[in-house]
Amino acid sequence: MQPRKLEHAIDELLKKDSRYTREAYDFVREAVDFTQSAIRKANNNKPRHITGQELLAGVRTYALDQYGPMAITLLHAWGIQRCEDVGEIVFHLIDQNIFSKTDTDSRADFANGYDFEETFRKPFKPTRPVGGPVKPRRPKSP
Repeated sequence: MQPRKLEHAIDELLKKDSRYTREAYDFVREAVDFTQSAIRKANNNKPRHITGQELLAGVRTYALDQYGPMAITLLHAWGIQRCEDVGEIVFHLIDQNIFSKTDTDSRADFANGYDFEETFRKPFKPTRPVGGPVKPRRPKSP
C-alpha cells in the first residue's frame, strides 16, 4: 500500500464522513497489520485473509498493548465507540481500494463483537476496593 494513496483515500473519506478522525483510520490500518502479522506467525509465515472477528480480537490486543488504560479514551476521541465502528472504517477503506474483501465479508461481521467499556476499562480497574478514610495512627510511646 502506497502511503500517498492511503493519505489521499483518507482525505476523501474525511470529506464524506466526519464520524471518524484520521487517527481512527490510521489505528485500524495498524491493527490490521498487527493482526495479519500475528496470524502469519501462527500459520507458518503463510499470509491469509483475516475475518472480522479476528480483526476485532487484534484491535483489542493492539489497543491494550499500545495505549493501556488510555485506549478507550483515545478510541472514543477518534470516533470509535464500538466494534461496529471498526467495521465501518474497514469498509470505508475497502471502498477506497485500500483493503480487500471476500464475498463472505460484511459489516455484520463486526456486530456485537465485545463491549468496549468491559474490554478496555475492566483490565485497569482496581481488583480490591479502595479503603475509606484513613485512620490516624497513634504515635508510639517511648
